[in-house]
Amino acid sequence: MKFKAFLTDNGVYLLEKRFLPALDKLGKTCHVYLTRDHAAFLHNLLNGHGLHSVAQFRREALFDDYRISSQNDDRIAFAVDVSLLNRAVRSAATVCCGSSSDGSNNRLQIKLVKKLPPNCTQPMPFLTFETRGYKSAVIHDVPISKPLSKTQVLELQSALETAQDLPQTLVQAPDLVQLQNFVDRMKYLGDSLNVFISKYGDLHVEVSATLISLGAEFRKLMVIGEKADAPAEDQNLSAQSRSSRSILRGDGQSVQVSVKHFAKSLQCHLAKPDCAFYGIAPQGSCLTVIFQFFIPGTHQTDKSISLHCRLPVLDPGSS
Repeated sequence: MKFKAFLTDNGVYLLEKRFLPALDKLGKTCHVYLTRDHAAFLHNLLNGHGLHSVAQFRREALFDDYRISSQNDDRIAFAVDVSLLNRAVRSAATVCCGSSSDGSNNRLQIKLVKKLPPNCTQPMPFLTFETRGYKSAVIHDVPISKPLSKTQVLELQSALETAQDLPQTLVQAPDLVQLQNFVDRMKYLGDSLNVFISKYGDLHVEVSATLISLGAEFRKLMVIGEKADAPAEDQNLSAQSRSSRSILRGDGQSVQVSVKHFAKSLQCHLAKPDCAFYGIAPQGSCLTVIFQFFIPGTHQTDKSISLHCRLPVLDPGSS
């Protein structure tokens, strides 16, 4: 089992400045999943608890001179502490960003190794970052779990494929920072959040307590997938009435999720997505948030990068 590659300047930027700070907010530990063509960072895909997240990159988006081999169809997966990984990339980048004495750029190499830690009798696996500057060199070893077995990798691959299923209707979210500020105020009222989405482009979030309910409604949002025109007779009704009527027509769905999970998913704004979409899976099995990234200077989707979260539901809701 071998893996060795060089992080490109863009790869260092994507990980250090954008994705690892966001992933660190989602959970302490994630799985790194490496294949011939992709590198992925996965939260909670192998258990049914907590928020699931998938950040996936084509190898050329992060790496150069990418080499991987294993007896498991050249697939390697292991668990790692996200904060330690982030610290290693940040530390190595401070040396890597300079130039060597001959004017060439330093390169940041990443590889899987086994080393014998102090006071240990058995070698342990590490993900090692190595870069050499003009006056200094940095070798940073990040401890990782024992690589997953073939059975576990197949299970992880299956979970990843399942996580790619999209809801039939996606509505574009309003500004994520604005939504986060609103959720920060709502979280003191209760632990659960009701989320309603319709084919008309409506997104309604609400927290209810014994004596008070606080919610926000966003209407006429951009819709991807199945869409419909809002009936004219519903225009002057309350948000609750419109939601109920659209659910009865089969044009809307609602689910109840954890406020904590919803707030965590909004931390993905640290990855600097260009926009985000919300959708509810069939039968209300989960709330999905998909973050979209554009090719710099365009409005075309950057297909080399993807990030999405799936929030488990507390209640099946209505569908």
